[in-house]
Amino acid sequence: MLRVPQLLPPLSRLTSPILPLALLQFQPQSRPRPRPRPLLAPLAHSCNMSDIKKVFTADACPPAGPYTQAIIAGTQIYVSGQIPADKQGNLIEGSITDKTTSCCNNIIAILKEAGSDITRVVKVNVFLTDMANFAEMNSVYEKFFAHKPARSCVAVKQLPKGVPVEIECIAFNG
Repeated sequence: MLRVPQLLPPLSRLTSPILPLALLQFQPQSRPRPRPRPLLAPLAHSCNMSDIKKVFTADACPPAGPYTQAIIAGTQIYVSGQIPADKQGNLIEGSITDKTTSCCNNIIAILKEAGSDITRVVKVNVFLTDMANFAEMNSVYEKFFAHKPARSCVAVKQLPKGVPVEIECIAFNG
């Protein structure tokens, strides 16, 4: 058994109510209190509503609801979730490989229309209705996103139009 040397006498042997000098040495140093930060720090690059642009291309699946394919806000492009559908909005039949490929091709078309490309994607969110499809989806995903952006992949109960996969992303536009 390892014995640790005792630096101070046990409290029962202390005869003085004054703390021994050794205890005082271990007191934390008082530090100046940091100044409170403002709730909203000034932005390095501010963006107003006139800087926000909607992106639409006929080369990707049209929006299935009241949203746009992508939004350009400053130096960022926010691509809405892409489901496996063609330019006319018809769902793609086939394997998860075919469906993931369709989602990624839609993203490529939208980013091209926005003046960017898939290599400038910095964050991806993948939604699967069954994690049993993860490996197959991932094998396609890694071909399109070889630069390995940040990513989340989550299982969800259901996706629009009953599709098994949906992919959204954020790309750099600067």
